[in-house]
Amino acid sequence: MLSFDVVQNPSPSELIHNNRILVVEDEDLIRDMIAIALKEEGYEVICASNGQEALNLLQTQESDRVNSLVSLIVLDLMLPQVNGLDICRLLRYRGNIVPILILSAKASETDRVLGLEVGADDYLTKPFSMRELVARCRALIRRQNYTTNNSNATVQQFGDIALFTEECRVIVRGQEVSLSPKEFRLLDLFMSYPRRVWSREQLIEQVWGPDFLGDSKTVDVHIRWLREKLEEDPSHPEYLITIRGFGYRFG
Repeated sequence: MLSFDVVQNPSPSELIHNNRILVVEDEDLIRDMIAIALKEEGYEVICASNGQEALNLLQTQESDRVNSLVSLIVLDLMLPQVNGLDICRLLRYRGNIVPILILSAKASETDRVLGLEVGADDYLTKPFSMRELVARCRALIRRQNYTTNNSNATVQQFGDIALFTEECRVIVRGQEVSLSPKEFRLLDLFMSYPRRVWSREQLIEQVWGPDFLGDSKTVDVHIRWLREKLEEDPSHPEYLITIRGFGYRFG
């Protein structure tokens, strides 16, 4: 079982007004404990006990309303009716970029990578510490708010790619592509320093932040996603180049 640690309250400046978290978990005890811990941190919490209930809460809204309604989804994988992986796939297919933290008893590297590949932003295995879950939720929301609040009116162009920072839009060969917040921040960083080589650790520091608690393979997963969206032939990339033994560079 998970341990219910005492979580130290953050300073008021760390909390963003009306941050709302959707907790999707079919085990009543775990769902209630998560909700209590998050509410004690000052977050508003709504809960769903199965996948269909979660979709009913989300799919009835327009995409922009969904993003304003929910700041984060804490999502169990093994759910009745609709499982967590299918929920991730559907939300990302619909262009919903709300951060998703997966909870799962499956702890293998393959399971973690699969969760990230279908659209999750972070992955936490059961049993887990409640303190760690709250810290991960806080970090995901903080990064999302930073991405939203710190855009400026620049446009970056490299080859067939144009990145509109203020609008959080990317145009590739004349077509707009949908990027998740971390994909967008990665591309923004790469395009700001073309041909610079970045190690995984440097990319995590710049994009995920020093408080990131996940696996460095997250970088590889996001690079793969970006290649699929940016490259004409992802197996022979023109933009996102692997420098073996060092990391990645753009261009």
